[in-house]
Amino acid sequence: MVTVDLDTDGWLLHDETGEPVRADRLKRHLADRLTPPRWATDILVYVHGWQTGPAAAVRNARRLLGLMERQRTARAALYPRLRAGFAPWTVVVRWPSSSPLSRGGYERIRERAHAMSTGEEGYAPHVLGHLLGYLHAERGDPAEGTLRTRGGQYLHLVGHSFGGRFLCEAVTWAAEAEAERGGSLGWSTAAHPSLPFTVDSLTVFQMAAPRTAFDTVFHRLRPGPLGHASPVGGPLVFTHSRYDRATGFWHLLGEKAPGIGHSGMRLSATPAPGLAPHDVWSTRLLRADTPYPLRSLDHTFVNVDASWRYRSSRLNPVGAHSDYYHPESAHLLLSLAEHSRPDPE
Repeated sequence: MVTVDLDTDGWLLHDETGEPVRADRLKRHLADRLTPPRWATDILVYVHGWQTGPAAAVRNARRLLGLMERQRTARAALYPRLRAGFAPWTVVVRWPSSSPLSRGGYERIRERAHAMSTGEEGYAPHVLGHLLGYLHAERGDPAEGTLRTRGGQYLHLVGHSFGGRFLCEAVTWAAEAEAERGGSLGWSTAAHPSLPFTVDSLTVFQMAAPRTAFDTVFHRLRPGPLGHASPVGGPLVFTHSRYDRATGFWHLLGEKAPGIGHSGMRLSATPAPGLAPHDVWSTRLLRADTPYPLRSLDHTFVNVDASWRYRSSRLNPVGAHSDYYHPESAHLLLSLAEHSRPDPE
């Protein structure tokens, strides 16, 4: 596991000195820090959400990885494609997400997440761009039959709360117009010919963003007639729970509407010119012993209703917002990794 730290202005911090990394040394620093080890089959980039300190971010990532390992060990038969190997290497992106538990505090972190993930001011696009291969001329082997990162690993992005908003903006900015195509995915959604590598899956637990965000601020993550025009070739998956007060009550105060983490995402019935017809699938969070069929996850957008599992307590001011550390969440992530792999020949 490796950590990447950003300051309040979106600058990448040196892991030893804590000082901002100079712009002319960014590529070298990222290459030194973010080169996946040879044993890694998958790269998991985890971005925490609101009210999470640096140490807690690492603990949360380890907790999620532990759930995944225990789930795969106990129920290996649910993931036959992972038998050939599943060794995730995790990158934890940490950012200052603490603020007063108030409307003003919520809005402050919302704006900070946006500023830190835009291409000209924030470094998150460069971190993801490096992992996707846009900062290197090297490429994965197209003969492998899947769109992987430059070193050949599958890439999965996982966010929580504002971390999901952070990831979606960063992935949007990570696209490169002049890149060349490099392969095909296990998923059915095509990748745009201009993209060499894509994210195999993007999962956000209890996302802090408006339900209609993919009609507006994230519209570039929607496929066009030729497929995905951003580096997302697999499904974008969003859990939601009606017991999430942060994206219910707090989001309602800050943005005049409930958020994705409370009610799920939605798209307008008529897509804008240049966008493919919307493909939003809704399903329940399945129990840890119940397999996800490919048809339930092989969509551009997937809403996962987790209200039966993500509940927390009535005394918690944010409700079920952070109540996603369950075997069922690990099962969802493992199922996405499973279906990202093509059928064996």
